[in-house]
Amino acid sequence: MVTLTEARANRNISDWVAFFDNADIPVLRQTARELAQLREREDETGARDITRVVINDPLMTFKVLTFANNHRSRHQLQDLVQVEQAIIMMGTSTFFEQIPTVPHVEEMLSQHVAALVDLIKLVVRAHRAGYFAAEFASHLMDLHAEELRVAASLHDFAEMLMWCFNPDAMSEIHQRQLADRTLRSRAVQQEVLGFKVIDLQAELVRTFNLPSLLNDLMDEQRAHLPRVRNVQFAVNLARHSADGWDNAALPDDYKDIAQLLHVDVPRVMHIVGVPDAE
Repeated sequence: MVTLTEARANRNISDWVAFFDNADIPVLRQTARELAQLREREDETGARDITRVVINDPLMTFKVLTFANNHRSRHQLQDLVQVEQAIIMMGTSTFFEQIPTVPHVEEMLSQHVAALVDLIKLVVRAHRAGYFAAEFASHLMDLHAEELRVAASLHDFAEMLMWCFNPDAMSEIHQRQLADRTLRSRAVQQEVLGFKVIDLQAELVRTFNLPSLLNDLMDEQRAHLPRVRNVQFAVNLARHSADGWDNAALPDDYKDIAQLLHVDVPRVMHIVGVPDAE
């Protein structure tokens, strides 16, 4: 297993892509615990049971889709985008045998408690973004709402990986932004890391053979497309509501979502669960 010290020595995107291609991607300890319980009664466990656990952990979602799309049969022509679909195609036995639930994020960052806290916040935010995207898709009667859930929950997966494997640099970026709220994330990332995390993510999608649809749905250059706007608005809402419903950016989020869903702002506030929304 590659160490954090070795990880920090890599500076450019190519170095990081090569590093992640050989690294053991961690998962949340809770994910590992719940999957271990399902494995104990594997004969009674179906793909849907496993999916309920996996979709709560973007890092595990990343591992499942990466494995599934790199081990498709020659008869399987379409990319596997939905987690349940991927698990059905590989089979529950293959899932338990071939996709490790180690290492654990909490152990990897045991000496970086502040970074662990920030990573967990990002994971929670990603899960909320996935939930919002699926809600918006359902409202629009999109038959493939789960694709949007996955895209929203994986929107920041490269950042999660960087928190896991380069916590000192990510903490520096976070501290700089706390000290100066006007700093843009990508500008600070470029200065500290030598590249923007979004550019790293694009390379990881290609290298790990993730579905091209996910890349399209996370591509801000395609923001004119309704499904891409769905994902972006869900991610924005999750980010702005992470610490409560009083963020100054939220009214604009509500307006954007209202336009997407063809409803009024009060209806949006009700849909997304704003307390006391009428």
